[in-house]
Amino acid sequence: MNVVNVMWSGGAPYMSVHTVHRQILHHLGDDAEIVNWLLLSEGLCSGIGGVREWALPQRALKGRRLWSLFLPVVRARLRNALKQQKPDLILLDGMGVARLILPLMPFFPHTRVTVLFHGVTHLRRADVRLLRHLDPRQLRIAAVSQTLAQSLQGAVQRPVHTLRIALNPHAFVDELLDRDQAQRALGLEGKSGRLFGAVGRLVPSKGFEMLIEAFAEAHERQPDIRLVIMGDGELRTRLQQRGEALGLGDSLVLCGHRPDVLHLYRAFDWLLIPSRSEGLGLVLQEGIMADVPVVCSDLHVFREQLGEAGRYVPVGDQAAWAQAIEACASLDAAATAALQHRTLAPDESWQQFSLGSRALLRD
Repeated sequence: MNVVNVMWSGGAPYMSVHTVHRQILHHLGDDAEIVNWLLLSEGLCSGIGGVREWALPQRALKGRRLWSLFLPVVRARLRNALKQQKPDLILLDGMGVARLILPLMPFFPHTRVTVLFHGVTHLRRADVRLLRHLDPRQLRIAAVSQTLAQSLQGAVQRPVHTLRIALNPHAFVDELLDRDQAQRALGLEGKSGRLFGAVGRLVPSKGFEMLIEAFAEAHERQPDIRLVIMGDGELRTRLQQRGEALGLGDSLVLCGHRPDVLHLYRAFDWLLIPSRSEGLGLVLQEGIMADVPVVCSDLHVFREQLGEAGRYVPVGDQAAWAQAIEACASLDAAATAALQHRTLAPDESWQQFSLGSRALLRD
């Protein structure tokens, strides 16, 4: 099978998307010839197979203003490349990429295409028409959670497959450092008090601005607690400055992007996920597989995975988050982690994801 995996780009901002696509493509088998197309070509690609970098102008891809005149040229280049590649299957990263590629598919009636949605997407009327236009035998639409799939299906009025992403739990656990090793790697060894962790891009949708304010409230009453945030993004300077203004000192640590982030979860006593929206939230799965108890925003997609085992906090509610952080002092962290692990059922989730990936891409 000849497969083209089309994505925006590589590097830290796209790490979670690459992880998802890598997990899916892993299930195609050894006979699959895979090439990853990076449209923007910023950063490295962590996919399976070869890489083709396009270095296309971002404004042209978005079709903004006069750059929209450049779109026919871009599509002509892509069409010629697809003629040469002759793919059996194209995997597209969300609606932005789909807007660019799907109009070409009538020229390739024997090529199947799958659009995978990773997060909440505001579909335009033109997007809905585009997704409805192609024959369901050629186009499949999939989403990384049932919550997201139901939302999309209501919008496009055609089947949307649920492919709830799961990580190979054994491979993940094998790479974890123990608590002492992880804290040494972060430069946090030898300090007492509960250590809270948060992982993700430093962008508004992840809720880290609110989290720092809530943590500062809790810190006033429990001065020995600490918060470590691993990730980078547009808000890093603002978050750092706000932590300093709140007088948190070394009780707040912003680590930036860590390529070894998946090894470090056991440094934490609790994992905090204050997201305002998520398509799935792989960080939740990663924390639970590392046996770290999770406190998360009360989102449908988190309840879909944790049910009654979750410790949920109203989205964006600073006071409630401060109380939740303080409440961790009186909770049995090990028992909470064990219950969440049983509920998530990583082995069963991985098996279901493996079967779903094969069915989505090969059937």
